Amino acid sequence: MKTMKIATLSLAVLLYATTALAQHGGGMGHETASADHANAKLASSGTAGSAHGKTMDEILSKDTRLSGKIQSLAGMPAKQACSGFKNLGQCVAAAYVSKNLGISFGCLKSDVTGQASQGTSCPTGTGTKSMSLGKAIQTLDPKANQKAESKKGESQATKDLKGSNS
Repeated sequence: MKTMKIATLSLAVLLYATTALAQHGGGMGHETASADHANAKLASSGTAGSAHGKTMDEILSKDTRLSGKIQSLAGMPAKQACSGFKNLGQCVAAAYVSKNLGISFGCLKSDVTGQASQGTSCPTGTGTKSMSLGKAIQTLDPKANQKAESKKGESQATKDLKGSNS
């Protein structure tokens, strides 16, 4: 009987602790939490479905400054550059990373979106599955510090999106 009470009490404590840790992101490193926060910020500032009820194409059509910036970074029209990305923040961050590292925006876009590459200059396997910006950086430029570069690109994108007319 005493063992049954101890087992029940242990189970209750375990369930409570698991719930409490899940609510507070228990065990999650500061870097991961920061990256998740930055990604959430980017997503909320320009989601494909609705940024204040506007689609990504509507935002790009209205905000010519942002469209021009994306075009100069990506080397293609902003709507074409951003097609396939989950949100505008992800597109702008990828454009900055491409420019910062001197890697092909088309190849980077293919890896992040999981869409087949338009050019033949991309490494074999590019665009076969979607991946995070950091993983795409690591794949295309193994010598680059993928954490620092993705964080830098996301920070640059956040600044541009804050100044956006969306």
